[in-house]
Amino acid sequence: MVFYEENWRPDSWYPKVKENADLGLHTLILLDIKVKEPNLKALERGKFMTAAQCAEQMLETEETRAASEEGKSTGVSGKERLAVGVARLGSEGEKIVAGTLEELAQQDLGKPLHSLVLCGWKMHEMEWEFVRDFAVDREKFDEIWKRDYAGKGVQ
Repeated sequence: MVFYEENWRPDSWYPKVKENADLGLHTLILLDIKVKEPNLKALERGKFMTAAQCAEQMLETEETRAASEEGKSTGVSGKERLAVGVARLGSEGEKIVAGTLEELAQQDLGKPLHSLVLCGWKMHEMEWEFVRDFAVDREKFDEIWKRDYAGKGVQ
């Protein structure tokens, strides 16, 4: 996901996310990094997208597509889409937060690097049991999972 700018808000990511969503697959969203030079000093001064910024941009794109006359919105990045934001994964200071895109847009996961995972409707019960421990609002997370995800991936 790239940083949106005032006059540039690409939604080229949307069809791939929709394809994964239609198949019930999770989608890992890697977030933009703005760095001028590929060295450690430049990395320290770089601009790093947060999981909250990504969630916010995804919500904006969904609203824009829904409002367009072509009606190209499919809900793949809607307010109640379950997602997991991660920061510094694998390090001592890692942070994991689960919730709706609307909730994640309000979460501060701290220092970079961040990524975001959109949950697919084939989310297994064991995945749900693990991720719900990181939910912003566990009751809401469980309600949405049971309504939109539970048992959908079982063949």
